[in-house]
Amino acid sequence: MVYKNTYSLLVGWIGVMNIMLVSVTERTKEIWIRKAIWAKKKDIISQFLAESVLMTAIWWIIWILFSILVIWIVNNVQNTIQAIISVKSVLIAVLSSISIGLIFWIMPAKNAAKLKPIDALRFE
Repeated sequence: MVYKNTYSLLVGWIGVMNIMLVSVTERTKEIWIRKAIWAKKKDIISQFLAESVLMTAIWWIIWILFSILVIWIVNNVQNTIQAIISVKSVLIAVLSSISIGLIFWIMPAKNAAKLKPIDALRFE
């Protein structure tokens, strides 16, 4: 059985992936500067990982509040439909968005942390 929110999750995953890939790509110079002052690969990856978790958590909270608002409107405007938010769908959305956020943030962060300073300068 396919959940009805699967398509919205897919669109959310693509959005998270694009935002994170662009963010890491645009910050190549910052990563190079951090490496120039002896930041370790682990430090760079943990910085991007913390940003990823924070960003996905904030977006998750915003979308849950938006969903509650929409359901409240549907329940009060139309008396024929009774809409509810199930705990299972919230958990699926939370776990999938966090996992996708982590996956699509770690991959480009690892690649950026591997950059040599000359490659970072050439990129700009």
